[in-house]
Amino acid sequence: MKEEITLSWIDKMAFGTEVNGHKLIVDAKEEFGGENRGPRPKPLMLVALAGCTGMDVVSILKKMKVKLSGFNVRIEGSLTENHPRHYNKMHIIYTFEGKSLNPEKLQKAVELSQQQYCGVSFSYRKAMEISTEIIVVKSD
Repeated sequence: MKEEITLSWIDKMAFGTEVNGHKLIVDAKEEFGGENRGPRPKPLMLVALAGCTGMDVVSILKKMKVKLSGFNVRIEGSLTENHPRHYNKMHIIYTFEGKSLNPEKLQKAVELSQQQYCGVSFSYRKAMEISTEIIVVKSD
């Protein structure tokens, strides 16, 4: 199986593409010759990881019949100081909200995503350290 995208130069530092039928522009900040018409490329790596693992966890918890009233995934990416600046570490913070949530089930869902299902995590782990954290917020 192969996936591909084409990124086409628009002007200045802006490039456009279409991903799964959705148009996306990446651009640089004004100070680097862009017009800030879209996100920078590196933060999209964080989005890819959050989306991949978040979808896994929601799917796994649904199969476990865990009911959430809220859920978010935050990624903290650490960039190197020297060029080429790249992420050398990512920390994933899963925040679950709900009544009487079973911590073991939440942990199991995160582990399954990280160790078995999330292809983005699998790829990134070859290049950097990835750590996880779980926060549970009780709701009434």
